[in-house]
Amino acid sequence: MATIESTPDLVAGTYARTRDNLVTVRKRLGRALTLSEKILLGHLDAPATQELGAGTAYLQVRPDRVAMQDATAQMALLQFMTSGRSEVAVPSTVHCDHLIRAHVGASKDKLVALDENREVYDFLASVSSKYGIGFWKPGSGIIHQVVLENYAFPGGLMIGTDSHTPNAGGLGMIACGVGGADAVDAMAGFPWEVLQPNLVGVRLTGSLSGWTAPKDVILWVLGQLTVKGGTNRIVEYFGPGAASISATGKGTITNMGAELGATTSLFAFDDRMDAYLRATRRAELADLARKNADLLGNDPEVDAHPEKFYDVLLELDLSKLEPHLVGPHTPDLARPISQVKEAAAKEGYPTTIRAALIGSCTNSSYEDISRSADVAEQAAAHGVTRPSTPLLVTPGSEQIMATIERDGQMASLEKMGATVLANACGPCIGQWKRDDVKKGEKNSIVSSYNRNFPGRNDANPETLSFIGSPEIVVAYAVAGTLAIDPTKDAITAPDGSTFHLVAPKQAPELPPSGFVFKAEGYVAPAKDGSAIAVHISPDSERLQVLAPFAPPKSGDEMRSMPLLLKTRGKTTTDHISPAGPWLRYRGHLDRISDNMFTGAINAFTAERGKTKNLLSGAAGQDVPAVARDYKARGLRWVVVGDENYGEGSSREHAAMSPRFLGAAAIIVRSFARIHESNLKKQGVLPFTFASSADYDKVRETDRVTLEDVLDIAPGKPVFAVFAHDDGTQDRVELRHSLNAEHIAWFKAGSALNVLGAS
Repeated sequence: MATIESTPDLVAGTYARTRDNLVTVRKRLGRALTLSEKILLGHLDAPATQELGAGTAYLQVRPDRVAMQDATAQMALLQFMTSGRSEVAVPSTVHCDHLIRAHVGASKDKLVALDENREVYDFLASVSSKYGIGFWKPGSGIIHQVVLENYAFPGGLMIGTDSHTPNAGGLGMIACGVGGADAVDAMAGFPWEVLQPNLVGVRLTGSLSGWTAPKDVILWVLGQLTVKGGTNRIVEYFGPGAASISATGKGTITNMGAELGATTSLFAFDDRMDAYLRATRRAELADLARKNADLLGNDPEVDAHPEKFYDVLLELDLSKLEPHLVGPHTPDLARPISQVKEAAAKEGYPTTIRAALIGSCTNSSYEDISRSADVAEQAAAHGVTRPSTPLLVTPGSEQIMATIERDGQMASLEKMGATVLANACGPCIGQWKRDDVKKGEKNSIVSSYNRNFPGRNDANPETLSFIGSPEIVVAYAVAGTLAIDPTKDAITAPDGSTFHLVAPKQAPELPPSGFVFKAEGYVAPAKDGSAIAVHISPDSERLQVLAPFAPPKSGDEMRSMPLLLKTRGKTTTDHISPAGPWLRYRGHLDRISDNMFTGAINAFTAERGKTKNLLSGAAGQDVPAVARDYKARGLRWVVVGDENYGEGSSREHAAMSPRFLGAAAIIVRSFARIHESNLKKQGVLPFTFASSADYDKVRETDRVTLEDVLDIAPGKPVFAVFAHDDGTQDRVELRHSLNAEHIAWFKAGSALNVLGAS
């Protein structure tokens, strides 16, 4: 086993720089600071001159780390290879967790993945070794769990090419999901740019008990704020109740802050974090955090008068919180368990549960699995050893897997008929090969995952996915139906008798015998990577060398552009660039662009992935085919979207594919943060309607002109003319958040073009 990099020097240096920077920042602001302000502003590249202003200022900050998962790392590293750098400037890692398909079980599924994805794995391993990047092989674990166990630390700043990077907020770290181009900036030694977030405070009192778990905290918050309630905001959890939640429970809460659209979420350093650091062989970091505790929590004035420091303030008494089940199709459709059976009857949800899935990056801690195993043991005691609902378990890492095997929790779950999947994302990212339902068949599943958009888990848009805590999911697996409350109602045993489940016993957050330390999948980079060759076959369907995007030639190409598509309702990155079977093409821009908008709903026809070709007049055409036709004719095109456009994953393919096939601009009612940033990086203009009602003026056969767009300037509106086929037109005002640097990216063709020229 290779030795994982030691980080005490990095952490000590981070605290020293943060302390120095905050001296300057405090003089400028003259007020108390919240935790996230201390960390974010403590990482400023130029604290004396940086413009400051929540919601207005674009901060230039210096991340301490970069983390990438295999699906997004391909494009990130293909971009980094063009930067001219010989090695990464900050500690960086690649984690192979997304490409392992979940089908029959861990061992066989991993062998299939190694065979199917060998070309990609070899590429990632060689690029990592060449450029000084730590590499975690397939089966090592899910990126966020591995980061929590090995790299996260209180007060640090990390960016990762996955939207659930905020999982590290469970250890008091500002950890933000970004696109690959942002990661390239940091790896190339440049600051990372982020809009200074506004702040949401969630003050916790009381403590969790009974069936209620940390998962229920974030499910409740989602019900309060909705999936766009965290956009350009950091969510800070504080108050006396925070101390009652384990570090991994905190990670569950901050992980799903991604579902709020939040920049990140985090907790202050406390004894639970200290204990977790020591249990994961990082006592030196715990000692450093203790010595710098003043940097790792709110100033006293913030805790005393939070209403003065947070733009939004929520209060939650954990003692009164009920267990929740959210969904389907959106994680903010939140209900207490007590209301689920009534909702299922009213909404016509299929009540038979076809599958129950626990684990993932969100909920695979020792504590989670222990509580789940308790419920399984209760069921087994009543003869339920093969429930009608299949139970699938996704451990988060080699370390978790080995520890729960040693301590018996896995045996308890297997006794209930559980199928153990690989230490990978699996069904959570759409890598689930189901044999029990056909595509288009309506069915219900329950999971402890984080995301439940249509088609997310199994590529079937008719699968209704409900999310809860792991123990609640196992309880529903025992019950087999949404038509009862498994925490209160009687369940029928195989022999016809009935029984009741009781709340699982309080589980230890850390294994009493310690973790079984396993990192056999870690490969350290070469000490000198200059001689390592990275080969990409020109005939490959999996990998493709990137060609620079051409800069705009003149304003003429932005005139009379065809409307490619107007989307209605949710247009997440799963709709724009679906995952599932398409994950295999994440390193081949041309090939993966064949999935562009195939999940999006056409506002005019309600069809999924279909549009009208304005040149031929043919309706019901595949969106990528129409885009390719326009591109072949030298035409740029425009897409119009609804609210919170680009919600969900950080996948930059949802920006790169449109750019590759000819997008000039995306015009929407509102954007999700990461996607708007990704569009800017790739040279696509992201606009919002000045008047949301102007969305309704856009017609199916419109031609769009962006007036004087090459003269675009920060804060200056742009006007678009939508020319209708009846000879009339609507001229509407568009707004944007581009600053001078973003405009330079647009005029150069992309941010990567600017970086390559520097």
